[in-house]
Amino acid sequence: MKNLKRILALMLSVTLAVSIVPISAGAAEDSKYKADMKTYAQIFNNKMDQYQGKTVILHSNDVHGQIDGYAYIAELEDDFEDAGAEVITMDAGDFSQGDPCVSYSKGANAITLMNAAGYEFSTLGNHEFDYGWSSLKKNLKKAKFKVLCADVTNKKNGKTIYEAHTVYKTDGGVKIGIFGMETPETQSKANPSLIKGLSFKNNTSGKTELFDCGKKEVKSLKKEGADIIISLSHLGMDEESKADKHRSLDLYNNVSGIDFIIDGHSHDVMTEGPDGEPIQSSGTKFDNIGVIVIDDASKKITEHYLVDTEGLEKDPKVEKKAQKIISDIDAEYGAAFAKTRVKFTGEKTDNRCYETNTGDLITDAMVWKVKNDKIKLKVPEENVIAILNGGTIRAGLEVGKISKKDINAILPFGNTLCVAYVSGSKLLEILEASTFCTPETLGGYPQTCGIKFTVDTSKEYDQGSAYPNSTYYKPDSIKRVKIESVNGKKFKKTAKYAIVTTDYNTAGGDTYYVLKKANSFDTGIALDEVVIDYISKELKGDITKKKYGKTRGDVTIIKADEETVK
Repeated sequence: MKNLKRILALMLSVTLAVSIVPISAGAAEDSKYKADMKTYAQIFNNKMDQYQGKTVILHSNDVHGQIDGYAYIAELEDDFEDAGAEVITMDAGDFSQGDPCVSYSKGANAITLMNAAGYEFSTLGNHEFDYGWSSLKKNLKKAKFKVLCADVTNKKNGKTIYEAHTVYKTDGGVKIGIFGMETPETQSKANPSLIKGLSFKNNTSGKTELFDCGKKEVKSLKKEGADIIISLSHLGMDEESKADKHRSLDLYNNVSGIDFIIDGHSHDVMTEGPDGEPIQSSGTKFDNIGVIVIDDASKKITEHYLVDTEGLEKDPKVEKKAQKIISDIDAEYGAAFAKTRVKFTGEKTDNRCYETNTGDLITDAMVWKVKNDKIKLKVPEENVIAILNGGTIRAGLEVGKISKKDINAILPFGNTLCVAYVSGSKLLEILEASTFCTPETLGGYPQTCGIKFTVDTSKEYDQGSAYPNSTYYKPDSIKRVKIESVNGKKFKKTAKYAIVTTDYNTAGGDTYYVLKKANSFDTGIALDEVVIDYISKELKGDITKKKYGKTRGDVTIIKADEETVK
């Protein structure tokens, strides 16, 4: 029955391939790198044993809660097996967060679906640590797949928190060496207070810990007889990772002996690096599935590509499990509680570069909550401001009805509302550090309320020493940022300000090490609940264009070409 179904699907795919221009051997749309794509019809033909003597690796990355996508990879695994291949399924991290379907269970639902889909291996992404190390350990005890991570260790004993590598021997006799690599940026992208006791190898301040770790793993795998060495990495290709050489590209160029890198983190759609480096990443949310074909006889990788999931069939058993979770979440959190007459941006390139209406909405809600609940503060009301790192915003809103699920999709981390006290000079340091690469994207970019300021990107960031346990750097001087006013009043370096923020930032997340050292307290109120409360009570369940049709214009960005963006 399985073979018959595949033949019927093939016939349909061939028909579609004739009537529609196929996606083949070309750059994927919007990809910065080469991305060779294949359709289902191009992968399979009517010769049922065409992959006999082959080992096929299927891989995903940055699924971010798109749990119905696991049915695609499970079905594709069956199809390759029907065609004679031995199949290994892997994930390059960030499966625990991004949608209420996984965030409400703190990532546990993702483990359930990965087990159902038959994954053999995974590495860890930075978002695996969003709910804390103890929560992650508890979830992964239920994993039927092996977790590999070579560069994260326990500070007490220096041992890796999971196996660093493994050698998988295929039925065809190929020994595939696999080692996992986690981005060292996790130490500041995850809430530092939730990952105490862990150490992340990095290259900050000229160190080569990441490369040394990779070299050690390659040496060990060769000693164990690996024919092919694959790094299952969550390093990515982000520009912000370039300076410290934390990218997958840097790993490949500085560690000899790696045959292939399966990558994640930056959501790139790519099948090779800028100079043909064997690095493959499938994008995000199961838009594509990565395929690597190994010839058992020669023990070599013969081809690799991506397959678009649009039009693929789904494994019915895995799909049923996914839909059950989706239905349960929709029933509990999907009912509308408000409406919006304006669209709110969820784009990474907006919220991490510029002031957005989404940032305005959330930071307004943060300040409102503190005042509305009459939380006693040590400063006058005019010195109360809000700062939210743009990377916290993970989605937007379309015009129409709003559910609690929609708000949780925007703010999936479970962050709580905190207040931190800083001097005006420290506030300047925070803004300078958090806009060091503006207008390039940065998770730490400050969405604010109550602060009117300018960022002059024509001036170079005066980089000082790295903040402790961070991949970000303190400014040695304030050159790019100028605060015009605070709540309409004159800004003073010597004044004390109350910053309404999140537990992530007060723990020193992203570029906010200053807040880790500040006098602060946690209200314990969940950030998504703050926004829901604000929309329901203050906005009366109706978000208008007059209120949020455009940004407040609190931030002015002067670009290097003298263009001014407000």
